[in-house]
Amino acid sequence: MRIRALLSAVLLLALEVFVTARPAAAATATPIQVYGAWHCSNDACTWATARSMSDFDANNHWLIDRGDGRPSVNLVILSFVNPLRLLNQTTDTGDLNGVPRGMTQDVVNYFTSHGIRVMLSIGGITYTDDWDTALATNGTQLGRNAAALAQQLGVGIEIDYEENSSPNLTGLQAFIDAYRAILPYDRTGANPAARLTIDLAAGDRWLIDLDRKATADWLRTDTPVLDYANAMVPSKQPSASAAEANWQEHLVGKSNYSPPIPPLAPAKFTGSFYIAEGSKVLPECTNFPQSLQNSTSGWAQTAAPAGAGTTPGMLGYMFWAAEKPSTRGVTTAPPNTCQGGVGAGATALSVPLPMPALRQS
Repeated sequence: MRIRALLSAVLLLALEVFVTARPAAAATATPIQVYGAWHCSNDACTWATARSMSDFDANNHWLIDRGDGRPSVNLVILSFVNPLRLLNQTTDTGDLNGVPRGMTQDVVNYFTSHGIRVMLSIGGITYTDDWDTALATNGTQLGRNAAALAQQLGVGIEIDYEENSSPNLTGLQAFIDAYRAILPYDRTGANPAARLTIDLAAGDRWLIDLDRKATADWLRTDTPVLDYANAMVPSKQPSASAAEANWQEHLVGKSNYSPPIPPLAPAKFTGSFYIAEGSKVLPECTNFPQSLQNSTSGWAQTAAPAGAGTTPGMLGYMFWAAEKPSTRGVTTAPPNTCQGGVGAGATALSVPLPMPALRQS
C-alpha cells in the first residue's frame, strides 16, 4: 500500500508538472482594421495654401504606394480645421468659407481614388481656445457646418478638442447632436460623411472630463453615437510597455475617480505613435521590425475587454504625422518616406484596403 501510494503521488506530481508546463492557449487575435496617418500638409498643419498636386504627390507618394503599388494606410486625416472659422464661415488668405484653402477636393480625391478613407480634423491643441469660443457661441451651428463640409467633400470628421481643465461638454453635445441630426450613425461605414470620431488622451489621466463623457455616452457599443476614439500620442514617443499601459487605462477605466471613468470597449479606439518627432527619423516611419507598431501589435490585437465590449483587440493604429507637422524638424517627404515603417507594417499586419465595416462590439 505504501508503494502504491508513493507511485500515485509521483504520478500526480508528474501530471501537475505537465499541466503547468504546457503553453497557455494563444489569446484570440482580431485583425487590425484602422491604420491611418494624420496629415499636416507642408505648412505645419494649417493647410493655408492650395497645393500643386504634382508637388503633393512628390512629397506624399509613400501614402498611396508602400513600394508595390498598394497604399501604406487605409485612412488619412487632414489636420486641422479651425472650429471658430468654420462656425463663422471665414474667408481670408488661408481659409475659404471656414475651410483651409489647402483642403481641396483634389487632395481628397488623391487619397480616395486609391481606396484610402479621408477625414478632416477640427481643432488640435493650437485651436483649443477657438473650440471654447465656437461652442459657447453656437455649438449647434458648428455641428451643422461640419456636417455640410463633410457632405461637400465626401469625408468624415474628427473632433480634436483638447481642453483639459473645463471642456464645454454641453456645447460639444450640441455639436454632436446637430451633426447626427444630418448624418446619423452608420454602422456599415458606407457613407464617409457619417464617420464622426473623437480624440482622447493617450491614457485616462488627461482630458479627464472629456474622456469620461465620451466613454459613458458617445462610445458605447449598445447605443453608439461616435464611431470610435483615437488615443492620441503622449508628449513624446513612449516605450512599448508605456503605450500598452496607457491603452489599458482606457480598457479598464478609472473606478477610483469621482465620478469614475467607465471602461471603454477595445473595438472603440485606436492607439497612436509618432512617425516624425523633432529632428529624429523614427523606426515607426522607416524600420518596421524595430517599430512600436510591430512590438505592440500582439497586445493591440488581443487586448481583452475589461468591462465593456465583447471582442478582443483595439481597432488599430494612427500615426502623427505625415509631411510637415512642425515648422522645424524632420518631415516625411523624401528622403524620409515611411514606406519601410508604416508601409511595411501595412503588409505585415495585413491591413485591409479599403477599410472594412468596423467591429461594433
